[in-house]
Amino acid sequence: MDRFRRLVLLAILTGAIAGLALFVVQQILIVPLIELAETFEDAAPHAAPHADHGDEGWQPAPGLQRIGLTAVSTMLSGIAFAAMLLGAIALRGRALTLGSGALWGLAAFACFALAPALGLPPQPPGAAVADLYPRQLWWLGTVLATAAGLWLLTERALPWAVRALGLALPVLPHLIGAPTTAEVGVTPPDLIRAFGIASIAASLFFWLLLGVLCGRFAGRREGGVV
Repeated sequence: MDRFRRLVLLAILTGAIAGLALFVVQQILIVPLIELAETFEDAAPHAAPHADHGDEGWQPAPGLQRIGLTAVSTMLSGIAFAAMLLGAIALRGRALTLGSGALWGLAAFACFALAPALGLPPQPPGAAVADLYPRQLWWLGTVLATAAGLWLLTERALPWAVRALGLALPVLPHLIGAPTTAEVGVTPPDLIRAFGIASIAASLFFWLLLGVLCGRFAGRREGGVV
């Protein structure tokens, strides 16, 4: 129970810090691109198809309320991701240092951001995208396949024949193919590209920082074993 309590506290601490840092980065890199994309979306004669920006009920008021709620939600998301990362680390039962924490963060970035972005790049408002449910399903499958592949590749106790599956699993979702749409959005391609690069860069920053923080704080206790 003490170990579980330490994991929870560590997830809250590291996730909140990394989430708050991500919020700041998003305000600098991503929010201006979103606002610019919304100008193209608002100027279009009709709503961009499948943009998923329709009437969603109550929304926070612009200004302090929206910024505050965005910061809180980003920190809560950071805590949730930290809990998953620390849970995976705890299952391995190995000592965690700054270096190994950074590697865990990079592995999580590959699973949750980089691999899905190869098929479904982050899209700003006004970009044409496929229906939400197929995209969510493909994203989840890609995350699980990439995580399973990395796990097999790094599990030294397994036979080489089994570990070799780790090379095939991350490729499988991309062979199946991500959901696509034939519709055309209203956001310029250059803006879509800039948004995708900024989003992936922000994700890399978040996961690397989260891994380093986990290694930093976990290293203070019991030889760094989570």
